[in-house]
Amino acid sequence: MGKALLKSGFLLLAGDLMVAQALSAPADHQVAADQALELAEKSIALRSVAGPGNQTPQVAALFRDALVKGGFAPSDITITPYKDTAYLIARWPGQDPSLKPLVISGHMDVVEAKASDWTHDPFKPQIENGYLLGRGSTDMKLDDTLAIAALLELKREGYKPRRDIIIEFSGDEETTMATGAIIADKLSNAELVLNMDGANGTLDEKTGKPDYFTWEGAEKNYADFRLTVTNPGGHSSEPRPVNAIDELAADLLRIQQHRFKPEVNELSRSYFLNAARWQKPEMAAAMKAFAKNPADEKAIRTLSSDPSYIGRIGTTCVVTMIEGGHALNALPQKATADINCRIFPGHPRAAIMEELRQAAQDPSMKIEDATEGSVQTAASPMRPDVIKAIEHGMQVAYPGVAVFPALSSGASDSMWFRSHDVPSYGISPIFIKNSDSFMHGLNERTPVASIAPAIEDLLVLFSDLSH
Repeated sequence: MGKALLKSGFLLLAGDLMVAQALSAPADHQVAADQALELAEKSIALRSVAGPGNQTPQVAALFRDALVKGGFAPSDITITPYKDTAYLIARWPGQDPSLKPLVISGHMDVVEAKASDWTHDPFKPQIENGYLLGRGSTDMKLDDTLAIAALLELKREGYKPRRDIIIEFSGDEETTMATGAIIADKLSNAELVLNMDGANGTLDEKTGKPDYFTWEGAEKNYADFRLTVTNPGGHSSEPRPVNAIDELAADLLRIQQHRFKPEVNELSRSYFLNAARWQKPEMAAAMKAFAKNPADEKAIRTLSSDPSYIGRIGTTCVVTMIEGGHALNALPQKATADINCRIFPGHPRAAIMEELRQAAQDPSMKIEDATEGSVQTAASPMRPDVIKAIEHGMQVAYPGVAVFPALSSGASDSMWFRSHDVPSYGISPIFIKNSDSFMHGLNERTPVASIAPAIEDLLVLFSDLSH
């Protein structure tokens, strides 16, 4: 197995020492780091997947017990069952009840994982080669437990927040997102939200050293549209020039060729200008050019060639499901397709639906908004106090690391808070290599060495924004 050593209580192989050393931080808060890892392992072992056997309520109980043991009053913690899941809200009362609360947000559920597809059982957490392996190690049980451990460390240190600190965990963010909406309704008076389910730091692929940290101040808006084409049909031995499937296929090809207007906002412009430093020359030049002029065709072509960036330069729509026909020997009378869109902030769903209709160039095609469990929201403001706190925390954890904002191409519970005009910011302090990003995929894993610096960051961030 090779030479190994015990570092900060975690077994790391010699080949992974470079990453561990690059991520090292003062071990003043080792109790919190150990607690975060232990609690993450216990929660990963609970299969909090929607459907039969959903153990999200057990995760909620695990988190509640940890909070109570760490000094939260049982009366300040509520677990609310909801269908097959549950959500948790815990309050740490502040000294000034006139101040709006700081909310720390996360979710306890995870996406499904088949053990037969993984190199190990996804619901039996392991530490291997310096990584915590298991479903939820990245998205997002470790982030949940980092937040819990950081709050309990602040309590141990005698910290007294001026404003209430509320930590909440939804139970169905990966599916219907219903509990996230309920929580946001209950906490719509919050000053701001720090969402652990967003952002991350990037490690250099070769050295394992931190390159930069991006925090998220906005997300693209989620939308689903259903396209339907109907036709009289008939016997397959007497084919028509065009049947429902033929017509829909042609419509989809025209939509595939359609390009939504490339654009930038304050967040994405800052991301491209700052992240260019770590890219290869051609991509770096494209990032800078696009940030200055989003109509630059050469820059658009370069950015569009990389799946990592095409979602950052404007609205995207892609066909995700298709259905048609009713019998093997009959001309199809009906064909439907579902198109998933991630809409750049500032565009109403109705406008995107109309643009898809125009792109299809088929007056007989029916298109409808089939979006469920999503609301449209604008970007959160770039508040100086939030930016200062984020940068302060990162400089304590990783002195000299670059920090800048980004626009997320995904969606999270932040949208529910933003729909109530509560600013929400993605602030997950985990640093990871791009090549190690397997959330929602096979063999999900996170570097154990990222835990201690993450605690350092959160201690600063939570205290700076709650004093």
